[in-house]
Amino acid sequence: MIEYYIHPSSIVDRDVEIGDGTKIWYFSHIQSGARIGKNCSFGQNVNVSNNVKIGNGVKVQNNVSIYEGVELEDYVFCGPSMVFTNDLTPRARYPKGQEGYKKTLIRHDATLGANCTIVCGHIVGEFATVAAGAVVTQNVKAHALVAGVPAKQVGWVCECGQVLDKKLSCSICKRKYQYMHGRIQEVLLMRTKDIL
Repeated sequence: MIEYYIHPSSIVDRDVEIGDGTKIWYFSHIQSGARIGKNCSFGQNVNVSNNVKIGNGVKVQNNVSIYEGVELEDYVFCGPSMVFTNDLTPRARYPKGQEGYKKTLIRHDATLGANCTIVCGHIVGEFATVAAGAVVTQNVKAHALVAGVPAKQVGWVCECGQVLDKKLSCSICKRKYQYMHGRIQEVLLMRTKDIL
């Protein structure tokens, strides 16, 4: 039996999948065709549009609309009032329908800060962080920290979310990274085991 929580003030349309442990709070709307994974949390006044796919462990804060054409992989964090778009040239008089929507993909464990905007048609890489108020107009690399309008890369971020120092080390979890071919990757230290 699937167990999830939907606040009585929220509306869930037909043909929606919601995974175990997911919580949908006040005044939210989950539209037909949406697919939501396990252990997600949706704050107040969240709209999930038709046919949106959302992975496991995703956290969506208050006042976020996830429009058709957007996909969130596992453990994505959407800060309060951040914005997705799905049409680069909208006109009220000339609606395009779903065939005209640009796809947006947010890779696993990415963080989208409060009031940031993700312009459609782009990919935000895994473990990336988009700063509060930033406007993303191009793809964001894995582990990149981007800020500003338009968003530019200003640093690198650890898997745990901490901004890395100049040596690409994390002061919190002590992970170390190396820069290769325009990206960073974690340096995995070999651990020897005593053989008895």
